[in-house]
Amino acid sequence: MQINIPQSWHEHLNDEFEKPYFRKLTQFVDDERQKHEVFPPEEDVFSAFQHAPYDNVNVFLLGQDPYHDNNQAHGLCFSVRPGIKPPPSLVNMFKELREDQGCRIPNIGYLVPWADQGILMLNAVLTVRAHQANSHKNHGWETFTDHVIKVVNAKESPVVFVLWGGYAQKKKALIDTTRHTIIESAHPSPLSARNGFFGSRPFSKINQALQAAGKAEIDWQIPDL
Repeated sequence: MQINIPQSWHEHLNDEFEKPYFRKLTQFVDDERQKHEVFPPEEDVFSAFQHAPYDNVNVFLLGQDPYHDNNQAHGLCFSVRPGIKPPPSLVNMFKELREDQGCRIPNIGYLVPWADQGILMLNAVLTVRAHQANSHKNHGWETFTDHVIKVVNAKESPVVFVLWGGYAQKKKALIDTTRHTIIESAHPSPLSARNGFFGSRPFSKINQALQAAGKAEIDWQIPDL
């Protein structure tokens, strides 16, 4: 497994890559790729870090598991490649964004413009076997991404952590709320969006928290392709 992350992350993560659990995880993912199709492609596994260098991270949006259908996952949680139909959770995010910020719904689900503004868009598990949701959970990724939460939490500068759904909200214990802001609600999936995601106005709350910290607000409008 190739680990392609920007220099700014190296000092925070290099020790982790040398630990036995991570070596075992690397072996597992490499073995899976030999036997099965695995998403996202190897060069995209760490793309959340490439788009949001450590020093730039002002928002941390935590997802759970990569999309597991063809050509969807490219290493940013909730985002899909250009030309791929936005999945239901992302459709609901765009609906809420329209209500919250007045943004028009774009014709793509490619969220790289958000990441490039300092949003670390990281799933808790970074790989998945094709068409088998959660097939790579409990093999070490969670240990790694919990460590990422801890190193972002260690930043002196305030960060907005966005936790949608019960799975993400279990990570609250890793976050120092005296320095950082947590924005939480139901998950945008069709199963739960009507039970607390719709109407939660997370996008304006993120911008309010950034503004209070003296930081630039996010331009949420995804350009059409």
